[in-house]
Amino acid sequence: MTRLHDLILAQAGRTPDALAVRDERREVTFAQLAAEARGVADRLRAAGAGVDGVVAVCAERSVDLVVALVGILLADAAYLPIDAGHPASRLEYMFAEAQPVVVLADPAYHAQLKLVGTAPVADLSAAGLPDAAAPSAPAGPESLAYVIYTSGSTGRPKGVAVPHQGIVNRLRWMQDHLKLTPADVVLQKTPYTFDVSVWEFFWPLITGARLVMAAPDGHRYPEYLIEVVRREGVTTMHFVPSMLEAFVREESLAECRSLRLVIASGEALTPALANRFTAAHPAQLHNLYGPTEASVDVTAWQCRRPEPGLSVPIGYPITGVSCHVVRPDGTLCGPGEPGELLLGGVCLARGYLGRPDLTAERFVTGPVGGERVYRTGDLAQWHPEGYLEYLGRVDHQVKLRGFRIELGEIEAILAAHTEVAQATVVLRDLGVMGPRLIAYVVVEAGAGMADVVSYASANLPDYMVPSYFVSLPEFPVTGNGKVDRAALPQPSREHLASAWVKAGAAR
Repeated sequence: MTRLHDLILAQAGRTPDALAVRDERREVTFAQLAAEARGVADRLRAAGAGVDGVVAVCAERSVDLVVALVGILLADAAYLPIDAGHPASRLEYMFAEAQPVVVLADPAYHAQLKLVGTAPVADLSAAGLPDAAAPSAPAGPESLAYVIYTSGSTGRPKGVAVPHQGIVNRLRWMQDHLKLTPADVVLQKTPYTFDVSVWEFFWPLITGARLVMAAPDGHRYPEYLIEVVRREGVTTMHFVPSMLEAFVREESLAECRSLRLVIASGEALTPALANRFTAAHPAQLHNLYGPTEASVDVTAWQCRRPEPGLSVPIGYPITGVSCHVVRPDGTLCGPGEPGELLLGGVCLARGYLGRPDLTAERFVTGPVGGERVYRTGDLAQWHPEGYLEYLGRVDHQVKLRGFRIELGEIEAILAAHTEVAQATVVLRDLGVMGPRLIAYVVVEAGAGMADVVSYASANLPDYMVPSYFVSLPEFPVTGNGKVDRAALPQPSREHLASAWVKAGAAR
């Protein structure tokens, strides 16, 4: 079975002189990409990288980043994307667990990364590492291609270890059904710590399309995205629904005439938003669903014009994927009966890096033929016509701006503060402000909330820091003694995280 880098090299052989990747500073052809990546791979192998070894990457979006990722794959290793903005304690934990052989990074991050691990730190080109490649066994389809850390309910992030066979299956399905051509241009704008970025990077590289790297942080600004679509002739791009909402509001959306394919995933897509987009632009809109543990996406739906229901379906299983909706006792649900969604097939991750206990808990034997399946924790149901509808979460995992967040991880971090007696975190839709994380805390007498807010900011990634902190003398509880989340009060402006910090400074 094929590995991801086999597909990239095969395309480089077919179209060596075609433009492969460009950013605002430079561009490379497929032949140049392959040559530079081979140089990186040789130096990584000499440094000890190889099958199932991990090479961490910490860099801004650029052509050099793409070369580094392909080079890691060519070295038969797996890449681990690192966000330098994460707290040092989180990075130290990830490095201790993943044990990267080498860290490739932009020079601006070298000093920081040398403090959180023992692996050698080099530029993205791997310059400075030994250049005599040691012989090693080649990777196979079951070898790791990448590791992406996601939020963990215990307060510890978890590294999802994805093999080549899963992502190759996903990319081949995408090409079979959505068909990029050498005339297409894909915009890479998703942060590389989010698994959607995997298909943004590699789908164009295995099909001869052109990959355009958005400017660092450019993905945050709809007006910039409009400009780059027009300038580069972008035909294909991805949005989490919350960002698609902002994109649709841009008056110049109609000027993005090159755009033909828009893919939404990462959050629930509402019919109202889907219909606003399809009314404003002729591009096809597809709603995809999938967890990191199943190689990015496992179901797909081409949006109708208009979407008539109360929700947009997550669609039909892709090639190589099996989906089961089960009752709490593990038996299969019938059409229209809600249950937990289980996923099986070639898409599945190997498990969680260094966490056999958690792997055994989430990857279990399924209800059909003893198949290994992943318990998503998502509530879904089969429509009588054979597609899936997403209904929410079985547990307290949420998605916000495309990031998957375990509320329990935030609660665990807050509860570690010496003056916090209890902590509960919820995600609520605050109307025009959209969905926001709200932390409810019971603090010890005399404790200052400003300290709690600062502690959260220092120990959580930005996207996991609650927007509001509400101090309560005690939590409302249900009849069985559990926190009654429905009875927690709505926050007000005085509960904004920034307001607590200002109040603390004033005192």
